[in-house]
Amino acid sequence: MPSQLHGKRIVVTQAAHQADELAGLLRSLGAEPLLYPCIAMVPPEDIAVLDDALRAAAAGAFHWLVVTSANTVVMLSQRLAALGLPADSLVPIRTAAVGASTAEAAERLLAVTVDVVPDEQVAEALAEALARLLRPGERVFLPQSDIARSILAERLAGTGAGVTHVAAYRTVPGSGGVDLLPRLAAGQVDAIVLTSSSTARNLVQRLQAEGGDLSLLAGVCIACIGPVTAKAARDAGLTVTVVAEEHSLEGLLEALIHDFDTP
Repeated sequence: MPSQLHGKRIVVTQAAHQADELAGLLRSLGAEPLLYPCIAMVPPEDIAVLDDALRAAAAGAFHWLVVTSANTVVMLSQRLAALGLPADSLVPIRTAAVGASTAEAAERLLAVTVDVVPDEQVAEALAEALARLLRPGERVFLPQSDIARSILAERLAGTGAGVTHVAAYRTVPGSGGVDLLPRLAAGQVDAIVLTSSSTARNLVQRLQAEGGDLSLLAGVCIACIGPVTAKAARDAGLTVTVVAEEHSLEGLLEALIHDFDTP
């Protein structure tokens, strides 16, 4: 990639456990990542529902596993270990993932072979890809965030498949990281990158909870990983500057580089 990000100060809003990859990519391009977690992941309130579904999956109750985030994969891996089940318990199940990074996490942590990854990394594209493969009566295990959109579960159920849709984790507001408000007030932030709808919504909530307002973001590039995140950002009152065409961290950085390179 070109070095148009050299010296740029870029806020990373991902959960603390997620931020290393994006921060590393930014450093490799000469940028200064400013970690400001706007979300955190915690287990669902009723972990027994997820555990029961995992035991059923390990026993062969499902034809398909569908994962829509690396966070889901991490939680499945952790719960398999907590239940005393082998890490590769889900290997016999055909697997679909929403994007390349989620697929990589599933193959690394669950040892599965991912059969389906749509070209566009959104739930609608994943549903369309699976609709061509699912047969009526097949059973689908769909673990997601507690605040995930319902569209994927609805469209998969519309194929005649039996969908077990459970909460794999809860998304809660993040904390810690840099003291962002003084940096914004001093004009020391060049961009803020948003990688999910929840990071967009919680960025606004966290700024306001800490005594700031959206006027501090004037002149700051707001970069979103895809159209769903961009819509959530606009709905939260943010002015979106960049929307990545390729919905990945690399695609997001390419879009950001292009924006900084455009007069």
